[in-house]
Amino acid sequence: MGKRKFTIDLGDEKIEVEGHQHKNVAIKYLMKRRRSLLMTRDKEKVEKLFEAVPKTISIVGGHLIKSYKINWEREGTTEFEGSRFVFTLTDLPDKSVQIVAN
Repeated sequence: MGKRKFTIDLGDEKIEVEGHQHKNVAIKYLMKRRRSLLMTRDKEKVEKLFEAVPKTISIVGGHLIKSYKINWEREGTTEFEGSRFVFTLTDLPDKSVQIVAN
């Protein structure tokens, strides 16, 4: 299966990417955001970056829009206990691209 074009919609910003599935595209983007949090040494900049992480994300594909609610934790308390800047995704109801276009 080849890569398809997706658009990451953060509300105030749209990013064109390629990927295989909606959820994988979201995870890849969020892991990049997490990595920038982990690699930044300046505490004030980390606070600004953590405040700016997205709380919801929509992945727009060819026929379907999948949205996810993102729960960020400074330090993991559930599955990845002790890990820093852990996130979990919760599926929101899917939308058809035709509905949004009208």
